[in-house]
Amino acid sequence: MNIRKAALINAVGKYAKIFLTVIVTAILARILSASDYGIVAVITVFSTFFTTLSDMGFGPAIIQNKDLTDSDIDNIYSFTVYISVILMILFSLFSILIAMFYDNDVYIPLGQLLSISLLFNALNMVPNGILNRDKKFISIAVRTVVVYVGSAIITVILAFMGWRYYALAVQAILSALFTFIWNYATTKPKFHFKFNMLSIKKVLNYSGYQFAFNMVNYFSRNLDNLLTGKFLGNAELGYYNKSYELMLYPVNNLTGVISPVLHPILSDYQNHLDVIYKKYMKVLKLLACIGLFVSPFCILASREIITILYGNNWNSSVICFQILAIAIIPQMINGSVGSIFQAIGNTRLLFINSCINTCITVTAILIGVIGGKSIISLSYCVAIAYLFHFVTAFSMLIKMGFHYKIIDFIKELIPDIVILLVMILAVLLYPLSISNVLVSVFVKGIYLGVVYLIALVVTKEHKVYSMIFKR
Repeated sequence: MNIRKAALINAVGKYAKIFLTVIVTAILARILSASDYGIVAVITVFSTFFTTLSDMGFGPAIIQNKDLTDSDIDNIYSFTVYISVILMILFSLFSILIAMFYDNDVYIPLGQLLSISLLFNALNMVPNGILNRDKKFISIAVRTVVVYVGSAIITVILAFMGWRYYALAVQAILSALFTFIWNYATTKPKFHFKFNMLSIKKVLNYSGYQFAFNMVNYFSRNLDNLLTGKFLGNAELGYYNKSYELMLYPVNNLTGVISPVLHPILSDYQNHLDVIYKKYMKVLKLLACIGLFVSPFCILASREIITILYGNNWNSSVICFQILAIAIIPQMINGSVGSIFQAIGNTRLLFINSCINTCITVTAILIGVIGGKSIISLSYCVAIAYLFHFVTAFSMLIKMGFHYKIIDFIKELIPDIVILLVMILAVLLYPLSISNVLVSVFVKGIYLGVVYLIALVVTKEHKVYSMIFKR
């Protein structure tokens, strides 16, 4: 299976979920308050940390290591079961400390509820690795849609019944549970009370650096939520979190279509770096071209997008979203880097890069929250940090991973840089002011679309899109 076919299969599931997510989010945003979202955002940060602890990099290691037997897989799965149960208990107790830190007892029952979702998320690590290793992308796509529909329907009903933030917690539990049931029925990993540690040792060299990367990346991605909730309050965190979440929509649902299939497919060429580089450059150019339209559009139409999706109660998120949208292009490109480090078998380099980028992110967040003391200053700092991430990640990947010259890499991006400058100019020179949000977002989309198409043709970057349709 090639990248294009796998990405197409993944896209069907992803975009079906996007369509449903937009509808569900629009409904929930009109029922729940910013404070409700802020409370869940805080507790989710900690549950994600415990899920990261349970992962230990086994999923990617199963994909990369082609010599693992069924017995090895069962031993690794058995080991993760024990880890999952222990971490579930620990997180349930840890919720008491969270409540003390934020001076809010609501985090205790929420933490106990989310410990259940933590258990099933952790149990899903090995089955997910098996599905990706075997390139079962159709099964993953169908599962994605079915699980989301089931959990979302129940969540909306509970929100209407007044469950507030508990409705969002239930959604997390059901999503993890339904996914586990599907994965277990599909992959059928065997649990043994006694397991062989030799199987674990087979993947430790690879999974160890992957686990370290996951941990460092966790702090890089979640420190803003932790500090915003503590120093600026749950309501401000809700507004910021919704803006950040919206910025990630194009990142996760465009890059997220391709990135999950890059590692399983390109790992087959792990001893031929030149092949991986050539294939990856085609993917990178496509992601860059898509981002060159999406980012300027989100910046120009930020008010309309927030109003249409969330309603007028979320106007405080508009400026944050507009600022964070600056980072969409580097985020879309950076989102694929991890898969390439994995595919070339260099998770050590991935870990080192994540440490550097985490230092950049932590510094930016501290300046934004403690220095600027507002979600607007935080948004600026986070956007700038992601721009630096692009520089560090690709400097290391191209020079130290592929052993290519940086200047040759930059030359391939010159047409994209030209398009970026044209789109920035188009945003700055937009002349109209339309009060109707639907008409306004449509006009802005057409305006930027025309400029974008002209820039593609002039720079001949339209060929990046045409190659998708070639057999």
